[in-house]
Amino acid sequence: MNSPAAGTIKKGVLSQQEYLAPLPIPTGEKPVDMVNMIWRKNDVFLDIGNFNVGGAVMAIWPVAILFVLMNIYLPDPLIVVAGLIIVGVPTLVFIFHLIRPTPLPIRFNRQRREVCVPRKDGEYWIVPWETVTAAASQHSSVSQAGKTTSGMLFISFDNPDPQASKDNKHWMWGFNCGGNEASMSTWECIRSYMEIGPHALPESNDFEGGRTTLKGRGIVWGICCEYAQTFWQHLRDGKVGEASWLILGIFIFGGPFVFMLQTWKLSPPPTLDYPEIIEWSKPLPPEQWAKRSDALEAAIIQREAELLARAQS
Repeated sequence: MNSPAAGTIKKGVLSQQEYLAPLPIPTGEKPVDMVNMIWRKNDVFLDIGNFNVGGAVMAIWPVAILFVLMNIYLPDPLIVVAGLIIVGVPTLVFIFHLIRPTPLPIRFNRQRREVCVPRKDGEYWIVPWETVTAAASQHSSVSQAGKTTSGMLFISFDNPDPQASKDNKHWMWGFNCGGNEASMSTWECIRSYMEIGPHALPESNDFEGGRTTLKGRGIVWGICCEYAQTFWQHLRDGKVGEASWLILGIFIFGGPFVFMLQTWKLSPPPTLDYPEIIEWSKPLPPEQWAKRSDALEAAIIQREAELLARAQS
């Protein structure tokens, strides 16, 4: 599949799509894990997952609270029915995904500069890193409430098997992470890991060690204790604003519930247990590490010069 080169921008009336790779050149944004996609990272590989419990809960929870409050202050059977439909259907879909096995992650091996893409029925692809395509897509809509902008990060992979069937040649992953800048920051997590190293990533949601430190008393108890400890610590430090946001996170966005579900589903996160991939994921001596292509090296130098000139202008 031929994709536009990184830096290509396609604009529509209410949309914009900016290609970030190939080749994976710097975006100019700081790496930020917007969607809790980092499941496991070390010096050899980075596991990226697309199972965003927090996004689903924070979409359902506030709406549920809104309908409860409406029914308290304006009791009406129609409000109850509307709430059951608007909140109930997404909740059932969410529960369906919760009880299913957690999807396997995609593994980026920085020492081999390859990507393992798990597919159906135990199949997987080993894709060269520099062939991965990434694009930030942003769309706007205008209504009486004003202009609303949303965006996604798309990452796509090509099957390296030239004999693959037509419906098994390409595969794409989408992350709903906001506008173009947010998509770039999300992609920059992967790009920075592969091109710079794990130290370039911010402190993020690596679920390898689990969320809670009080597991001996159970997930729910551990989450509640951690929230209480953090809240009182903020108060002792005089950080009233942070403590207030913590309370808002509990009641408006269902913070403890989010962390409880994420701990349940992603502590530890699923891993790739294929024997060949276990061997592929082992560290290599530094002299055997794969190197950047000359084309990517030149593209990065050019891009860094453009970013520097932009910052100085």
